[in-house]
Amino acid sequence: MRSSATENLECSLSELKPVEIRLVEQQDEHELWKQLISRYHYLGYQPSRGRRLCYLVWARNRPIGAIGWKSGSLKLGSREWFIGWTVQQRKQYLPHILNNDRFLIIEGVRVKNLASHVLARNVRMVSSDWERRYGVKPYMLETFVDPRWSGSSYRAAGWQHIGSTSGYEKLRGGYRYHGRIKEVYVYVVEPEFRRIIGCQRRSHLQERSRREEKLNMMIQKVGYDPDLIDWAGIEEDMVGQMAEELVGFHQLFADCFQRSEQRLLSQSYLRGLLSDIAHKTAESIALAFLGPEAVRCQQNFLSRYLWDDQKMLERHQSLLAEAIGQVQGMLTVDSSEIPKKGKESVGVARQYCGNLGKTENCQSGVFVGYTSGIGYGLVDSRLYVPQLWFTDSYAERRKKCSIPESLEFQSKIQIALRLLQKQVRPGLLPSRWIGCDSFFGSDSGFRDTVDGWGKWYLAEIRSNIPLWPTVDAQQQRPEKAVAVAEIAKDPQSRFQQMILAEGSKGPIVAEVSIQRVRDNRDRQPGQELWLIIRRLDGGRLKYYLSNAPEQIEGEQLKGALLMRWPIEQCFEDGKKYLGMDHYEHRSWQSWNRHMLYVFLALLFLLRVRLKVKKNSDPDPAAGSEASHRGVRAATL
Repeated sequence: MRSSATENLECSLSELKPVEIRLVEQQDEHELWKQLISRYHYLGYQPSRGRRLCYLVWARNRPIGAIGWKSGSLKLGSREWFIGWTVQQRKQYLPHILNNDRFLIIEGVRVKNLASHVLARNVRMVSSDWERRYGVKPYMLETFVDPRWSGSSYRAAGWQHIGSTSGYEKLRGGYRYHGRIKEVYVYVVEPEFRRIIGCQRRSHLQERSRREEKLNMMIQKVGYDPDLIDWAGIEEDMVGQMAEELVGFHQLFADCFQRSEQRLLSQSYLRGLLSDIAHKTAESIALAFLGPEAVRCQQNFLSRYLWDDQKMLERHQSLLAEAIGQVQGMLTVDSSEIPKKGKESVGVARQYCGNLGKTENCQSGVFVGYTSGIGYGLVDSRLYVPQLWFTDSYAERRKKCSIPESLEFQSKIQIALRLLQKQVRPGLLPSRWIGCDSFFGSDSGFRDTVDGWGKWYLAEIRSNIPLWPTVDAQQQRPEKAVAVAEIAKDPQSRFQQMILAEGSKGPIVAEVSIQRVRDNRDRQPGQELWLIIRRLDGGRLKYYLSNAPEQIEGEQLKGALLMRWPIEQCFEDGKKYLGMDHYEHRSWQSWNRHMLYVFLALLFLLRVRLKVKKNSDPDPAAGSEASHRGVRAATL
């Protein structure tokens, strides 16, 4: 751990030498050690009972660091697995374990490799000093490194990383969970310590196996949200079957991970999102399924661990296509915002928040969904990073959030087109249509690009978008384009009641006006398009443009109207039931990985519903599904 000082010292280690490490024995030296620790160490000075050794590091006639040692921790899970001793053996041999609880090199001292040099030398010193003072030979040294630091100095000095702390602190009446997980490093002083103790190192594989068994049992105790069970058409006594289904579903992604621990953490996170726990953060999920010792690992799983999330995304898209892919399917694009109180989370800024209907501090993501006559799901996403984040003043924040250096600012329109193009080119998810809300649909460049791909779009547009009404030979062409809201008022825009689909609770009826118009380009009539105007309950109107052929059947246009809303239903389900907005991670990778697991949770529920559903409606996306999930026709 480094700390600040008023006077800087910058040179090479060879130029600094000699470096002296002195055992603190006199009262004035102890006061100096306390002063340095109190002033500069992030944990400060805390008086402790029991055995302790303190050292001061000197160079050029000034103190440049301090080190503190005490007896080993009473209980430490990762250490117990590493040593392999029994409870009785631990009681007998615990005095042979030392804990390095304080170490600092003053920040103003910038000398490469100094910290590891001091640690390596002090290891030899403390082993002999401890035995001389207390008559006990150290077998092993331990220390805890806050995850804010990498632990590179300890590794360079020969220490091993063996796991994490459990996040508990000892109190007079027992233990209390505080959640501040730290990484555990050890240094073996006596190579024959296991032979002396009479133990063997325990296998982490055995522990993981027990955890997997526990995880497979815990989901049935925690349960699923009742609304999700109802949605999937699953009876209460079939929750066990869902657990088995989830194990098989997760196995489809097993080759995305390098280690069995990663697979365990992955399964835990997916189950956590599907469970009925109140707050679906990494910490809450780990506590519910794996125990407090796994909290830091569950958090690191999303933010730091190396596993193939791109392969997982591609596998997810392939499985979605297999389940619901149809030639007349629709790719949909929309943004979704998540309010955030702080300023450190990746991409957070004051911007329009659809959830709140106003400008607020939030993150915004661009999402692509897919809808067919069988069902729907989310396909891909990318976080929108506001232009402000690419300024020099945000350089440090970009680094902390691990934003790729190659990332450049892109508008939401650009992000949406890039995400859609990834799906259109390979054609994995067959699609005739592309649907979007008014933010994207009102942009003529967006519509032109989709048209250039040979896709039909159903693009919602704003009420002030100018269009040219079509006229026959006897009518005079207007002098200028007319706002679409004015076209809706014209008597020529006749509204008719239409049955859009048959729902499980009766037909979905809408008032719709469909007519031909021309796009407005350079204040002149452009391409001829379909204009669809939908009157909602209360008289509010929604407007859509489509480049579908003039000869298209009316049933296809009506079907397209119903295929645009499911992406909004995914957002609603994701935020209400699957923890889509519960995450507390701040990094770029964590955001993307969290959203990927929300995709997987939605896909799993879709597969279960398709497998065991009781309703045999031939068009769930347009009929019973819409009614069953409580989405009124007025929201389309």
